Amino acid sequence: MPISAADEALLRSSTLMNKAAVVTGASRGIGRAIALRLGRMGASVAICARKREEIERTAASLREEGIKALPIVADVTVAADVERLMERTSAEFGEIEILVNNAGIGLFGPFHERSESDWDATLNTNLKAVFLTSRAVAPGMIRSGTGHIINISSLASKSAFSGGAVYCASKWGLMGLTACMAEELRAHGVRVSVVCPGSVNTEFSSHSGRASATLLQPEDVAHAVATLLTQSRQSFISEIDLRPLKKA
Repeated sequence: MPISAADEALLRSSTLMNKAAVVTGASRGIGRAIALRLGRMGASVAICARKREEIERTAASLREEGIKALPIVADVTVAADVERLMERTSAEFGEIEILVNNAGIGLFGPFHERSESDWDATLNTNLKAVFLTSRAVAPGMIRSGTGHIINISSLASKSAFSGGAVYCASKWGLMGLTACMAEELRAHGVRVSVVCPGSVNTEFSSHSGRASATLLQPEDVAHAVATLLTQSRQSFISEIDLRPLKKA
């Protein structure tokens, strides 16, 4: 998708040159858009997902633009995979300064009809994985006195709706985790922020009957991430709520 003149100006004023970034769930949709944006801003980007073919394809598209991209197959709900992801990234690009926790799944329907495995899969991917990845990079960020962890949540973290019990539980939990991480790390010069998008036009969930003008695009979420990463040194934007301009 072509970028606007305003976005081009943001890229030209980039402060991410040669910084090492990790984006989880980056093979498509929001994660792919974020990885592309960070790479265009000068970052070296490690991208991970569970499927090799998809993550390799995304890496190839980044490299076509001259972006340093490192594709890694990893299950971020597994501590050993997370450790390997961070070790390979650091070996290739140096100390990790940016972590974007984007990997997520959504399973919807009445809570009493969901299985225990549905609960475990959703909470592990949307919440436990953020704990594991953030725990892995925090010591290095504390040592260097800088860094930014950005968690991609959802407006579902603030609104209850029928059929959303399991998903909302994971995202409400993510908001609490993010807030506590932020308080613990800000004294070390490390920011922890959260982006809460509304409905985004991706494969993540069905938007049957919705006009495109009432949906966010993956690039909108990537722009919010870029905004967080280019804020002034003394400020701390802790949370961004992101909605489409036009209501359904």
